[in-house]
Amino acid sequence: MPRTEPIKAVRGMRDLMPAERALWRTVERAAARVARSFGYQEMVTPILEHTDLIERVGTETDAVAKELYRFEDRGGRNLALRPEATAGIVRAYFEGHLNQGPQPARLFLIGPMFRYDRPQKGRYRQFFQFDIEAIGADSPAVDAEIIELAATWLREVGLRDVALELNTIGDHKCRPAYLDLLREYYRPLKDKLHGDCQRRLETSPLRLLDCKVPQCQPFKPKAPRITDHLCDECAAAWVLVRRVLDAAGIEYRLNPYLVRGLDYYTRTVFEFYPGGASGQQDALVAGGRYDGLAEAEGWRSTPGVGFAGGLDRVTEVVAASGAEVIPEPPAEVVVLADPGLEVEAAEVARLCRAARTVAVDYEPKSLRAKMRSANKLGARWVVLLGESEAQHHVAQLKDMASGAQVEVPWKQLAESLA
Repeated sequence: MPRTEPIKAVRGMRDLMPAERALWRTVERAAARVARSFGYQEMVTPILEHTDLIERVGTETDAVAKELYRFEDRGGRNLALRPEATAGIVRAYFEGHLNQGPQPARLFLIGPMFRYDRPQKGRYRQFFQFDIEAIGADSPAVDAEIIELAATWLREVGLRDVALELNTIGDHKCRPAYLDLLREYYRPLKDKLHGDCQRRLETSPLRLLDCKVPQCQPFKPKAPRITDHLCDECAAAWVLVRRVLDAAGIEYRLNPYLVRGLDYYTRTVFEFYPGGASGQQDALVAGGRYDGLAEAEGWRSTPGVGFAGGLDRVTEVVAASGAEVIPEPPAEVVVLADPGLEVEAAEVARLCRAARTVAVDYEPKSLRAKMRSANKLGARWVVLLGESEAQHHVAQLKDMASGAQVEVPWKQLAESLA
């Protein structure tokens, strides 16, 4: 039979190997711990959603227009792999009747998202996010709360040199008049703008403010700023968000060009960057208020605020920072038994697992070779089991660091390893 080429991973996808998972576990556990400390509860939503749910809330974004994984299943339903978590969590909030419970519902999710983006270093078609949502939250103080939650998470994983950028984009009362001013300012400049900005001028003029193309930069400083055109309610909310952050000692930089292009976003928007970086692809965390999202999905109008933290990006920055992450050994204890004692070795391992993680080396190798393997695994102890020990239900427990070795009855192994 002719040899075929080995099948490799799908383009844009990657494997997370055991050695990498130690850092990922540290980051994920910190996320869950911090979220719970702020009163947020974990939930899980499907990675598959109806395409309509995603398209209804994001047709103007590249994540939907260009990068959405969409397909038709055997039942003829149009489905999509989720490109982000918020739309599905808002759906689940209503379908799961969380809207009938205490408000706001404070929720978090950790899991994979999917976008058909061009694969490059640090950007994958399957990526992972830590998602925080406070749905039913009308107070601007909750905006500041989730910003503090994000700052706490980044600090707990060892990132001290991070920068927070902050802005407000108004709401349905004051933003329409501001958008008219923005269009009025940019229309005479249209021929000088990048092609994407020319297309967005009428439909999504806010996006012109976060354009990074060099040819558009000279026009931004003189563009009208939303903070000069806020209604009374938005102005009061903007003041309160900053007061709460100031009281918490959280430093931030006001960035009038930080925006969101979709209508359901309102008021507070923010992003965290590693020190010295800027630009959406470098963001560690991005979030904001989305009081119009529930209605866009067809539900009752309900306020909400949240953020998404990129686990791929955060783990990459943590690794580059030199933060020490001690990898966990595959097994703290390795049982080494003579040939023919597989049943007894398995029994000893079961007893040891009451106290430690345990593996059994069943391979037909010499004891010296097995000891070398246990040492490479990083085992703290080995349990040596020969024919005589098995008959008397005892084993030799050896400390790999000190070399000390003692005979221990099987029933006392867990106690000795505790």
